[in-house]
This record gives sequence, C-alpha cells and structure tokens, in this order.
Amino acid sequence: MIPTALARHMPTFSATGLILGTLFFAAALTPSLVPRAGTLQGLLGGLSLAAGYGLGVLLRSGWQALQLPEPRGRLRWRLRTGLAALCAVIAALALWRAAHWQDGLRALMGLPPVETVHPFTIAGVAIAVFLLLYLLALLIRATGRVLARRLARHLPTPQAVLLAVVLTALIFWSIGNGLVVRSALATFDASYARLDALMDPESPRPEDPLKTGSPDSLIDWAGLGRQGRAFIADPPDAARIAELTGGDALEPLRVYVGLNSAADEEARAALALAELIRIGAFERSHLVIATPTGTGWVDPEGQQALELLMRGDVATVAVQYSYVASWIALLTEPRMGIETARAVFAAVYDYWRELDPETRPRLWLNGLSLGAFNSDLSHDQFQVIADPYDGALWAGPPFPSRTWSAVTRQRNPDTPAWLPRWRDGSVIRFTSQEDHLDAAEAPWGPFRIAYLQYASDAIVFFEPEALWRRPEWLVGPRGPDVSPDLRWIPVVTFLQLGIDVMTAVAPPLGHGHTYAFPHYLDAWAALTEEPGWSAEDLEALKARMAAEAGAGD
Repeated sequence: MIPTALARHMPTFSATGLILGTLFFAAALTPSLVPRAGTLQGLLGGLSLAAGYGLGVLLRSGWQALQLPEPRGRLRWRLRTGLAALCAVIAALALWRAAHWQDGLRALMGLPPVETVHPFTIAGVAIAVFLLLYLLALLIRATGRVLARRLARHLPTPQAVLLAVVLTALIFWSIGNGLVVRSALATFDASYARLDALMDPESPRPEDPLKTGSPDSLIDWAGLGRQGRAFIADPPDAARIAELTGGDALEPLRVYVGLNSAADEEARAALALAELIRIGAFERSHLVIATPTGTGWVDPEGQQALELLMRGDVATVAVQYSYVASWIALLTEPRMGIETARAVFAAVYDYWRELDPETRPRLWLNGLSLGAFNSDLSHDQFQVIADPYDGALWAGPPFPSRTWSAVTRQRNPDTPAWLPRWRDGSVIRFTSQEDHLDAAEAPWGPFRIAYLQYASDAIVFFEPEALWRRPEWLVGPRGPDVSPDLRWIPVVTFLQLGIDVMTAVAPPLGHGHTYAFPHYLDAWAALTEEPGWSAEDLEALKARMAAEAGAGD
C-alpha cells in the first residue's frame, strides 16, 4: 500500500484527459508525409498524448463550469472503465498497425519495409515525453497558484488571479525563450559556424584564374566557408560536360561569396558583382543568381542539371547569409537572408540592365527551400517592370513563400493544391516527379516562373491551419508519394507535419525535401527552352547520370 502522506502528494490524472490523450496517441501512429523511426514516433506520440490530455482536461473543466449533468456512482465508474478499455485496445491496434502504415509510405518512396516499428520504444518514449510535459504543466500551475495567493493579500481575488496568470505566462515565456531557446540556438550557430570553417582536403584551393578563391580571385578561398568551397570545387568541368552531352562545351563559371568574405550584405553583393565581371560572367548566354539555403548550400543536383543542359555556357553566383539549417534560419534571422538576397539581386540586376539587350545573358533566379523563399523576396515588380529578368526556378518553396502561397490559393479550381495550375500557364507553372510543365493552355511568355515541388515535401505543405482544418492538399487526388492512409485529424496532423518539417530531408532523392537531378533537368529545359535538346536527348542524359549514380553506390 502507498503511504497516505505520499499518496496525497502524488498527481491525480484526469480520466477524461487520459482517454482523449490515448486516442491522440493512437492517431499519431498513422502515416503523414515522412516515414518515422521508432524514437521519433515515440516523441510524436508523447506530444500527441500530452495535447489530447490537455484538451480533455479543458473540455472536462468547461463541462463542469456549465454545470451540465454527469453520470455518477456505479454508472460513472462503468463508463470510465469501458472507455479506458476501449482506448487501450485502440492504442494497441494502432501500435500493431504502425509497421503496416510506415511500410505503405516507404514503398511509395522506394524504401524497403521495416521489420518492426519497435512498439515498446514508441510507448516508452511517449510516456516519458508525456510525463515531462505533465510535470512542467504542474510546475506552471503551482507557480500561478502561489502568485495568486500572494497577490490576493493586496488585490480582489479576480484581479489577483488574472494578474497571476499573466505573470506566470511572462515568467515561463522569458525562461523558455531567453534561456532554453536562445541557448540552444547559440549552440546550433556555433556548431554550424565551426563546421562551415572546416577545410575539406578534397577541395584544395583552385589554380584556375576563372575560379573563385584562386590566386587571381578577388575572394579568399578560406573565406568561402565549407559550403562555398564545395560549390566551387564540385564538378562537372567542360570535359565532363562534353563527355556526358556528346558535344562541345564550355567551362561553367561559378562565383561564391562566403559569410566571412566581407563585413555586411552590401559589401558581399559588391564583391560578388566584381568577381562576376572579372571572370567574364556577363559574356555567357545564361546568368543565374542562386540563393543558397540557410547553411549556404547550393543543391548540386540542380546545379549540375543546369550546367549540363547549357553545355557549360552559364555563370552562377551565390552569396551566403547564414550558417544554420534553413528552418532555424527562418525562425532566428529571416531578415538576414532577405536583405542579402535583395542586395545581391540589386547589384547584379542593375549592372545587367545597363548592358545591350541583344548581347547580354538571359538572367534567371534560382533557389531551393529557404533559398527559394528569399529569392522570391529579393525584388518587387516595380523594380523590374521596365526591364524584367527572364524568370526563375524555385524548388521546394517553404509554405509562407510570398508568390507561391498567393498563386496556390488562386489556382484554377479543377487542380489539386499539390500540383496547381494558374490561369493559362503562360507565366507560372508547377511540376513534380512527373514533368507537367508542358501541360498549359498557352505557350510560355517572355517572363516565366517554374515551381518544382513534391507532394511529400512537408516544408512546402506544412500549414498552421492544420491544427483545426483539413489541408487543401488532402482534398481530391493524392500526390504520387502521399500515403492513401493519411487522414486529417485535428491537432494530431498539425503535430505530425511539424515533425515532418524537421525530418523533410530524410526521404531518398525524389521525395520529401530532397530534389533529384531528372526533375531539375526537366524544369530547366522547359523553363529555358534551350535549343539542341530533344525529349530523347534529355532521357538519355538522365539514364547516363542514373547509371553513374548506381555505379557509385
């Protein structure tokens, strides 16, 4: 028997909260957009259990406040016991079905099935997360009660309670935001900065004078950072392009300015322009402003597709604005990326627009993830309306992206949210794993934007409104890699998508937030209408690249 004194201090759980929390836990085991391992599934299950418990407590309190009738005595005990047993059975069935749900999603992404989802790991982690959150809630409640009692000595009780609630919220918000969040973000920033500074022995300083970081370059090799050095050193060169495309090729030009290359975004933009001029980038047929992700990474899948398609007759410039992952940069320093993108665009565009329109290169914007978000915000229509650039390819645009969100909302009514069509398709088109860029009512106009997005990309399709309403991309036909077992469940789907955002790069190439060479190649080909390429030529190039990737594995 538990001693009476100890029992008085043990927390008493709400039966209604536990019942609803268990249902939320079971619902969290259903598939979302990204396959989940056991530990991560347990984390999600614990968050869902806590959310359901809190909602159950709130509903119970509301019921009692309204003085609605309640079952009593033996009927109450039987009802609670029956509901608890039913919820336990549902949770057990969900744990049993979890492997089937995960395997169904994994099969859509070409992944092998899992032997088990480790149900005991899921349950153990979920209970630990729930108890941690529950104890935190008890601490918050106790703090509020202490403050209310002390304030009640000087204020009427209603005022004391209200002020106590406000003060408690401020105290824990200050602790969470100022101590926990900021400390974690500072640790992330320092870790990413150290990683960025690492010198990769496989990327020695180039000697070619046309390479950024070479002895002739205006930009120091060490200042490029790890991502910049990888971008400059990454193949293909002219010989490799000629081998893969079966014709003459030029050496593609790449300019990269690291975060440590200059003091601020204006200086880095000016340095990028000066380097472009130095290497003759404005003499190429195509010039691309590639806005990198939060870490400064430029997707090599898309860059290789661009350079192979152009047979090397292209120059690309990228300027770093952050060290950390895109989702962290978006939360902590969103202005830095926008201001850098605007400075780079203004510097390059203002120089480009003064050149002879007959001989200057075609100017394109490009970005993946946060790069697409910032690239979209790098200018406004009034800045370019008199002399527009040629267009943009934006891959995996985050859900708050300005143009993407507006066009998706205004899409043609007979098209799904994950693959919309907008008006006649002469300006903006969308594509996915299967090339849809030719499916438009009108031919391309002089200015054009292509969006490459996968239906399984949570960074694109997360939406806060999933907390209380079904996302539009779940209405109608599903995307090719979205599980037919995915169902919208209030609160739970929101939590699932939140976890999916943080693991969006876990799926293999061609799914989630990892974009593949063939799909980039189709997008660039449709966007630029580069001459000398037939559909058969493009498929042959894809096959050669796939064969080499397979041989490398």
